[in-house]
Amino acid sequence: MTGSSQLQRQLSKSKFVAGVQCLKRLYLRVHLPELAAEMDEGTEAILNQGHEVGLLAQQAFPGGVVVAQSHDELGAALEETQRLVADPKIPAIFEATFRYQGVLVRVDVLERVRRGRWRVIEVKSTTSVKDYHLYDVAIQRHVVSGCSLNVASSCLMHLNREYVYDGREYRPEKLFTIEDTTAKVDGIEPELLAMLKEQRAVLNRKSPPDIEPGPQCGDPIPCEFYEQCHEPLPDDHVSYLPRISQPKVDALLDQGVTLISEVPEDFPLGTLARRACDAVQQGVTWFSEDLRQELRELKYPLAFMDFETLYPGIPRYAGMRPYDHIPFQWSVHRQQNPNAKLEHFEFLATDDSDPRRQFIESLCRVLKGKGHVVVYNRSFESNRLGELAAWLPEYAGQIEQIQNRLWDLLSVVRGNVYHPGFRGSYSIKSVLPALVPGMTYEGMEIANGGEAGLAWDRLTRDGLDDARKRSLRGALLRYCGQDTRAMARLIESLRGSVSNRPPRAAP
Repeated sequence: MTGSSQLQRQLSKSKFVAGVQCLKRLYLRVHLPELAAEMDEGTEAILNQGHEVGLLAQQAFPGGVVVAQSHDELGAALEETQRLVADPKIPAIFEATFRYQGVLVRVDVLERVRRGRWRVIEVKSTTSVKDYHLYDVAIQRHVVSGCSLNVASSCLMHLNREYVYDGREYRPEKLFTIEDTTAKVDGIEPELLAMLKEQRAVLNRKSPPDIEPGPQCGDPIPCEFYEQCHEPLPDDHVSYLPRISQPKVDALLDQGVTLISEVPEDFPLGTLARRACDAVQQGVTWFSEDLRQELRELKYPLAFMDFETLYPGIPRYAGMRPYDHIPFQWSVHRQQNPNAKLEHFEFLATDDSDPRRQFIESLCRVLKGKGHVVVYNRSFESNRLGELAAWLPEYAGQIEQIQNRLWDLLSVVRGNVYHPGFRGSYSIKSVLPALVPGMTYEGMEIANGGEAGLAWDRLTRDGLDDARKRSLRGALLRYCGQDTRAMARLIESLRGSVSNRPPRAAP
C-alpha cells in the first residue's frame, strides 16, 4: 500500500463517528468523497455555530494554548502537542493532536489535572449529552490513552439551557455545563474496539458494503450520501401516508405494495392515513362534515399573522438563553369582512440591535381590536408571544389578548381536509399549491423559515454591500408576506369548497 493510500485510509474522529452511524457512509467519505452532496447553508451555519461555541468554551480555561490546525502541518501539530503536554505550566491544550494505531484525533480541550493526569473534554453546541456523543468522547480517550497519557476522566461540555445572558459579556463557566461521561465511555470501550476492527476491514474493501437504507440515513445526522442510496419515490408511495409508522410501511412493502393506490381496504391504518389513502384511491379531495361550521366560527375582522425567528445557540441579547427564539419579522394581512380587500402590514428588523421591543410594539398597534388572528400552527406563535411577555412584561396584557384571539388554520386543515397533492404533509408549503392552484413557494429566493433565519443573520451580521442588503430585505419581506397571504387564500378556497359541493363523511 502506498503512503498516500495509507494517509487516505487513516481514521479520524469524524470518520470514525461517521462509521458508527453507517459503515457505507464511512467508506464513501474515505474513497468516494466526490459523491457527497454539496453542503447547504443550513449545514454550514451549524458548523459555524459549532466553531463559535468551541471558541467560547476555551475561555472557561484561562491560560490554555491552541495547537495550530493546518492540515499541511500535521507533523508540526503532533510535535507542538507533545511540547505543551510536557510543559507543566500549561493548564489546558485546545485542539491537542494525537495519532495512535492509525487513528487521528484533535481534542477540543485537554485539561491538566492533579498528579500528571488529564481530562479529555469534547465540546458540543447541544444543551445535553446525547448517546451518540459518547463515541466522540470514547475514540478520543482511546487515542490519548494509547499515546501514554494518564486520562483521569472523559467529559462532554455543552451549552447550559438555564444560562441567562446579561447583554454585556458571556460567562463561560455559567454558559457551559461539563458532564463526566467516564462511566458511560468505560461501558462502550469493548464495542469501540470491535468497531475499529470492523471499520478498518471495510476500508480495505474494493467496493462499499451493501447496507440497506434505514433510520441510520438521517440519525443522528442526515447523511451527505443520502442520494446514493435512495432513488426518488413516486408521488403516491405508501411512505407518504400521514402518520404511518415505519413498521407499517415495511409491512406493506413486504407484501409488494409500494403505491397508495394498491393498499388493501382491510390493511390496518390510523384515521389520518386511511383518510388520505381513500382520497388518493378515489382521486378526490376529502372534506369533513364539520368544516363548514369550523369556518363559520371565524370572527371578523380577520388578521392573518406569521412570525420569522432565529434561535442561535449562543444567546444574543439580554435576558435570553441558549436557543431562545429571536423574533425579527412579522407579517399581517387584515380583512374586514369576507368580501373586503386584504390590507398588508409588516415589520423587519434590519440591524443587529435587539429587535424584540420594536417587534411587539408594532405588532400590538396593528392587532388592536377584536376578531380572530389566524395562524398556521398556533403553538409556535403563541409560544413566541409568551416569551415576549416574559421579556417585556409591560406588554403582557396586550400579548395575552392577542393569544386569546389565535385561530389555528393548521389544526382545521389537518382535521377536516385531505387532498392527494398533500403527499402526506400538512405543511403550508404542501397544502397551498394543492388547494390554491398557481400559488406556490417554488422559485422564491427564500422559501422556508430556516432560510429566512439564515438570511436575517447575514443581513444583520455580515459586511454586505447595500445592493445585497436590499436584495435580502426584499426576499425576506416577500417570503413572510407570502405566508400570511397564503392563509387568506386558503380560507377563501375552503369557503368555496364547502359552499360548492356537499361535504363528505369521515371514513
